[in-house]
Amino acid sequence: MFDSLTLSSIPAEDEALRAPVRALIADAIRDRPMDQRARSWQGFDAAFSRALGAAGYLGLTLPPAYGGAGRGPFARFVVVEELLSAGAPVAAHWIADRQSAPLILNYGTEAQRQFYLPRICRGDAFFCIGMSEPGSGSDLASVRTRAERTATGWRVNGQKIWTTNSMHSDYMIALVRTSGGPEDRNAGLSQLIIDLKAPGVDIRPITDLTGDAHFAEVFFDNVDLGEDALVGAEGQGWHQVTAELAFERSGPERIYSSVVLLDAWARHLKAVGRDDHARLTLLGGLTARLSVLRAMSVACTARLAAGESPVVEASLVKDLGTGFEQDVPRLIGDDLAAHPDETVDADLYRTLLYVTQVAPSFSLRGGTREILRGIIARGLGLR
Repeated sequence: MFDSLTLSSIPAEDEALRAPVRALIADAIRDRPMDQRARSWQGFDAAFSRALGAAGYLGLTLPPAYGGAGRGPFARFVVVEELLSAGAPVAAHWIADRQSAPLILNYGTEAQRQFYLPRICRGDAFFCIGMSEPGSGSDLASVRTRAERTATGWRVNGQKIWTTNSMHSDYMIALVRTSGGPEDRNAGLSQLIIDLKAPGVDIRPITDLTGDAHFAEVFFDNVDLGEDALVGAEGQGWHQVTAELAFERSGPERIYSSVVLLDAWARHLKAVGRDDHARLTLLGGLTARLSVLRAMSVACTARLAAGESPVVEASLVKDLGTGFEQDVPRLIGDDLAAHPDETVDADLYRTLLYVTQVAPSFSLRGGTREILRGIIARGLGLR
């Protein structure tokens, strides 16, 4: 396994995307406060997402026949790295571009591809994920939301929770039970595309510790859907949803959640101008960890570009990457507290508070640390 994570380079034609995408990002974040840029994943800006779509930066790996650019994983790596490292607001298109579009491309009908994928590429259709339920988080196979067949399609009843930005989304791809019961585990699960404006859908935002409300719980009360709501084959939802989760466990997504704070602290150290060996050692250590994680992520992307599926390697990057993301606010907070005589810029202070509060979620989203380490252990033959 580890032989496959050899050092790789990003092709020149993909590196060439950096300059134009940076210019587009610069316009979007020019007046955006630092603590808002630290909310990159949660920053919902439909106009910016549509601008990305108009410039060809959404659906980069989708075929041109569906509005995509027909490029490889390295092109998407470069664009995502630029977006996250700058703290651009990516929430509007994030799930549709990263997970829903590949899922529909791989498992959807031709009619679904023709309808949804061009809209995703333009930034005109936003998706959320309907996986977790109360009591069914890491134990995803125990979901209870049910879809019964009707004369014209499906009728959905149940509840989803932690559905990011569902209150702003057009559609949800939901994991539901179409046969059997929770005791049947992953048998009898299917995925449906749910129009969130359909009668019977009730979305209730959840305010988190930071005061943001990007999570929501979604209730379905006799929601009627057409036959064409089913994605893939009935009963194959578990296979499909595990593939969907794999789309979000590799790449720069698992490295840069704290980088706006790290950059701000580095500028603070330069401004105070102290030749402090301990602080420089800390900065150097964090920079070195980031560099290694990026090299690992690029190596995973090279395997994706080769048509492989680096499930274990991606799990390693996510586990180590989210650990790094969580260490950054803790270590920076300790450093600033150890220098109470220094004046800390209000923007830096607000950013530190936000990232410190949200950091525990980094190792939850996309699979908990415990789940990932189980995957890694199986890949190493330890269980």
